[in-house]
Amino acid sequence: MPRPPRVLSRELRFHTGPDLRRRRWVFGLSLLGTAAAQIVSLFQMGLVRRLPDPPVGPFDSARVDASDYAYSRLEMPDGPLMLVTYGVTAALAAAGGADRAERHPALPLALAAKTGFDAVSALRLAGEEWRDNRAFCAYCQAATVASLVSFALALPEARRALRALTR
Repeated sequence: MPRPPRVLSRELRFHTGPDLRRRRWVFGLSLLGTAAAQIVSLFQMGLVRRLPDPPVGPFDSARVDASDYAYSRLEMPDGPLMLVTYGVTAALAAAGGADRAERHPALPLALAAKTGFDAVSALRLAGEEWRDNRAFCAYCQAATVASLVSFALALPEARRALRALTR
């Protein structure tokens, strides 16, 4: 039975349990990923001409994000794809109440699967980025770190959901 919106609102805003604290972090890290994706997308669509990089490290975001590598999927730049994927992750982190591991175990399991997929994909893409460009996009690598941390944060609630399903 769905919980009343008023109850869900209070839970998501004020509940202090560990699962919800971790979900808030995943949500925030997903927004960091969408911010990185927006910046890259603005460049890839010609709305901004330059991408600043950190002063140290093997970063050349403009070269990477203008390369064949960045336009090789679905005949579009990869920034908008990144925006969609982090948006889906944010939605999965936001879905359900504080006790969703027991009430709706599919939600934490879906979040763990999605963040795991994101982490593996981000690492694979970082390898391609380096292989094809001998440089990294700083924004993409910030999103990679966000993906890895999000996966780690999603696992405890997924374990609880799995236990709830097997009871």
